[in-house]
Amino acid sequence: MRHVLVLSTLWPNPVAPRFGTFVARSLEALAKRGDWRVTVINPIGLPPITLGRYRDLAEVEDRAEEGGLTVHRPRFTLIPRIGGRRNGAAIARAALPLAREIHDEQPIDLVDAQFFFPDGPAAARIARALDRPFSIKARGSDITYWGTLDYAREQMLRAAKRADGLLAVSAALKREMEALGMEGDKITVHYTGLDRDRFRPLAHTQLRAQLGGELGIVMPDNAPLLICVGALIERKGQHIALDALTEVPGAHLVLVGQGEQEGQLKGQARALGLADRVHFVGLLDHDVLPLMLSAADAMVLPSANEGLANAWVEALACGTPVVTCDVGGAREVITSELAGRLVPRDPKAVAAGINAVLNDPPPRQAVADLVERFSWEENAARLADYYESLLAAKD
Repeated sequence: MRHVLVLSTLWPNPVAPRFGTFVARSLEALAKRGDWRVTVINPIGLPPITLGRYRDLAEVEDRAEEGGLTVHRPRFTLIPRIGGRRNGAAIARAALPLAREIHDEQPIDLVDAQFFFPDGPAAARIARALDRPFSIKARGSDITYWGTLDYAREQMLRAAKRADGLLAVSAALKREMEALGMEGDKITVHYTGLDRDRFRPLAHTQLRAQLGGELGIVMPDNAPLLICVGALIERKGQHIALDALTEVPGAHLVLVGQGEQEGQLKGQARALGLADRVHFVGLLDHDVLPLMLSAADAMVLPSANEGLANAWVEALACGTPVVTCDVGGAREVITSELAGRLVPRDPKAVAAGINAVLNDPPPRQAVADLVERFSWEENAARLADYYESLLAAKD
């Protein structure tokens, strides 16, 4: 059995159980195949004084068995907001002694970083110290945001040059990586997966009433229902969706997620006179989210940038068309009007896209069939093939 050491700052933990779940599902599916042992290092950054949520993070166990994987959580010193330049080096210093212990117990064949910054530069240091080949995966904001900062871009490009292979979650993101200066021949597109048992069209009577009762909100059966799934941050564009809602008569909008803009968005909804039509439900359990997506008429996500949003794929798998912007890999999943609409990032265009979908709703099963190729099993198979190709190239 091959052994991959995965370094990922994106990973669920008891304090943030929904954080990076898509990374965990991918590696769990790989381990389930039986041909790769997967050991995870999920570094936890803590400031010198642990207050608020950092106090809770400090209490997370150093090692846990989760989803069939062993997850190690070494701590590194984090200087919030201003310490980004040193995070890669700090993670490597914290993780390398642990990586050596893991390697001594069962030799590591490959080191893999699941996010480009700061994970990629940290993985480069660890792989060099262990004399192992390594890979780095790009997911979106690690390229579109961190790639705009000089110090991060320099570290990322150095790591990319030394890496044996690179992954991108969409062909569009691969092009952005190339534009940043990374070698295109090194980059393999690796699409996200999907839990097909959960995410499928789920239609039954009184679905909205049942969900509304459980969540304490009112979702009328006789009004259009829109859903937006994503962190409540400026980049995801919920503020644009709220402005657009003023031009979608009677529609209700459910915002799924948490983030720093929640208070601002609630104030905006009140100012627009939409408080009774906008529902903030926080994070939803993965058993509830497919029900909410199935109950909706459209998913709205006016993002400024994405790699390939899992929310797009999950919505389509539930038969729910998507209204989003032409960013990242959107064209790779929104391939026709059956899947939804790609619109400019402004309220009038978003409203027009929503109204177009509502006025001509596609058959839900036909929408779901568009993403039939996405599954965690397929994601794991492609990842295993890619890892094997890197090792074969070193032989």
